[in-house]
Amino acid sequence: MNIHEYQAKAVLKEFGVPVSRGVAVMKASEAEAAAKELGGPLWVVKSQIHAGGRGKGKFKEASAGEKGGVRLAKSVEEVKQFCEQMLGATLVTIQTGDAGKQVNRLYIEDGSDIEKEFYLSALVDRATSRVSFVVSTEGGMDIEEVAHNTPEKIVTFSVDPATGIMPHHGRTVAKTLGLTGDLAKQAGVLVGQLYTAFVTKDMEMLEINPLIITTQGQLKCLDAKVSFDSNSLYRHPEIMALRDESEEDAKEIEASKFDLAYIALDGTIGCMVNGAGLAMATMDIIKLYGEFPANFLDVGGGASKEKVTAAFKIITADPNVKGILVNIFGGIMKCDVIAEGVLAAVKEVGLQVPLVVRLEGTNVELGKKIIAGSGLNVISADDLDDAAQKIVKAVKEAA
Repeated sequence: MNIHEYQAKAVLKEFGVPVSRGVAVMKASEAEAAAKELGGPLWVVKSQIHAGGRGKGKFKEASAGEKGGVRLAKSVEEVKQFCEQMLGATLVTIQTGDAGKQVNRLYIEDGSDIEKEFYLSALVDRATSRVSFVVSTEGGMDIEEVAHNTPEKIVTFSVDPATGIMPHHGRTVAKTLGLTGDLAKQAGVLVGQLYTAFVTKDMEMLEINPLIITTQGQLKCLDAKVSFDSNSLYRHPEIMALRDESEEDAKEIEASKFDLAYIALDGTIGCMVNGAGLAMATMDIIKLYGEFPANFLDVGGGASKEKVTAAFKIITADPNVKGILVNIFGGIMKCDVIAEGVLAAVKEVGLQVPLVVRLEGTNVELGKKIIAGSGLNVISADDLDDAAQKIVKAVKEAA
C-alpha cells in the first residue's frame, strides 16, 4: 500500500526523522490559512499523487499553468494561485502514463535553503532476505537513470536483522556522501531512525529523494516516498487509515474486498486463473499469440462460488475487455465450483464478449458438464495452448 508524501513525513517524524514543516490542503480555500500558518517567506506547493516525477510532470489543463507539479511560491498570493490551478487538474508524469492522475490533495511546505542533494532509500532485498540501503550522491535524479549511466555513484549495503543498525552503517553512508564531523554524526542517527521506522511499520520501500544539507548545516528529508507490505496492514490500523482509494484502480479495490489477487493491465483479454504461476503463464501465452492480457487475476486455491462470481464481475467491468479466458487447474479448487461461479456471474451481468473456458483437474468432467448444459455461448478448450489460440481468434474476429 502506498501513501502520500505528507503522510509519509508524518510517519517518519514519529521516529525523529528531520522533515520540513508543512500543511496538507484539500481545498483551494484552505491555501491562505496554511501559508500564513507556515509564515514563509518561501513556500513549496506540492501535488500529492501516488507517482514519482511530480516536479518534472505537466498538467493536461492549460489553466493549470506551465510549471510542474511542485512549485516554489514567494508570497501568500502565489500559494493561493498555485493551489487554485493545481487542485482538480490532471498531472502527467513519467510514472503515471499518458492518462495522468487527478490532483486532489496538495502539501504546502516551508521552503529550504539547499546546499547539497543526496539520494537515500531502504528496501527489502530478496536476495539477502534483509533490509538494504541504497545511497548515492546524485540526489534529485531518478535512481534508475543513475544506475544506468553512472552505477559507480551508487553504494548499497544490507543490515543484519540480528544486530540491527550498527555504527559502521552510519559511517558507510557518511563516507559515500562525503560527510564529516557533525554531518557524519547526523547521518548515523538518521540511518538508525529510518531503519527503525522501516521495521516497526513493516515498510516495503522507503525513499528519500532528495536528502539535503541545508545552508545551516542540517540533514533534512526533503521528500519521502513510502510503501507498506499489504500482508502486514492488519497489524497497523493507523497506517491502513491513511489509504487513499482515489489513487487506486476501482477494480483492484473491489477485488481486495474478496481477497482476490487482481492487477489491472492495458490489454483486451480478461483472465481468470487459479495460481500465480499459471496466471503468469496464461498471460504469456496470450501475448505469444498476438494479443495482450487485460489483467492478472488469481482466484486462489480455495475460492467459493461467490468469490468466482465476484472475480468475473470485476473482469467484465473493464470496458477494454474484448474477450475472457478462464483457465483453471483444479487441485484444491474444484472445477465444478468454478463452472457454477462463472454461470452465476454470466446470468447476473450478461455475456457481451467471447468466453473461452479451459478446465482440468478435480471434478473436471462435472465442471464441463455444467458449462455444456448451461445453454450459454461458451467456447470449451482442451488445454492452455488451445484456449489461448481460441480466445485470441475470437477477439480478432469480433473486432
